[in-house]
Amino acid sequence: MITVPTGFAQAIIRREGEAGRAWIASLPAIVESLLRQWSLAPDGPATHGSVGLVLPVRPSAVIKVSFPHPGNVDQPDAFAAWQGRGAVRLLARDDDQFAMLLERAGPDTLACVADDERAVGILGELSRRLAVPAPAGLPRLVDQFPLWEAEFLAAGRPVRVLDAVRELDQRDTVVHGDLWDANVLAGSREPWLAIDPKGCAGDPAYDAFTVIHGPRLILAPNHLWWLDFYCEAAGIDRERARRWSLLRAHQSALWGRDGGDPDWLVRATDQIIAELGPA
Repeated sequence: MITVPTGFAQAIIRREGEAGRAWIASLPAIVESLLRQWSLAPDGPATHGSVGLVLPVRPSAVIKVSFPHPGNVDQPDAFAAWQGRGAVRLLARDDDQFAMLLERAGPDTLACVADDERAVGILGELSRRLAVPAPAGLPRLVDQFPLWEAEFLAAGRPVRVLDAVRELDQRDTVVHGDLWDANVLAGSREPWLAIDPKGCAGDPAYDAFTVIHGPRLILAPNHLWWLDFYCEAAGIDRERARRWSLLRAHQSALWGRDGGDPDWLVRATDQIIAELGPA
């Protein structure tokens, strides 16, 4: 029987309440059933991200089981669309258990690359490769516009930054949604492989904000220069990326204040908003 990491269990219960407690209690049995279903054996202790348990297995792969939440439904479809192109391969899936069998990569992440320009260039190249046609059924970013507008109006945020994105011609590619150092692992089949996509359909320019707002660059000077550098590597129009990043920066500031982000992070996000300029 696997051991669920204590910190992971506590975080899930704190965030999800009794539903989280019940899921954590059931997790060892879920993993055991998946090991039998896929004829696998554990190959080390379980690790975790923010929403899922990850167990290395033999032969070389990992089982990922995520908390059963609507936001965790679409990862397998993103991996299936990529077919290993710039991302770990999806080997099997059990949607009822919110579980996937994935190609093993790592343990090194892109954070191990000290050279900022090289790392941002890698993120850009991955973004270019991940921008494949979206399959039917992936949630579309444009369908979120009414919700975002309501949030902005309620909080007194400028709706014009949303209008500036809404007036763009809308794309329909697979968007990672959370592309930053920790979600890129060193691979053997390819040098770098993306993990943990949100799984949505839309404009690849959406991911530019995560790059400049991630730990590597959030306190760096001249975010517009880094935006340009990333866009060049990703093959993304700089103005599209600027508009999406401005929208997402305002969202981050709004959600961060509600979520109790530390003051330094709030100030850094406000600085990015100032640098990106008006809508």
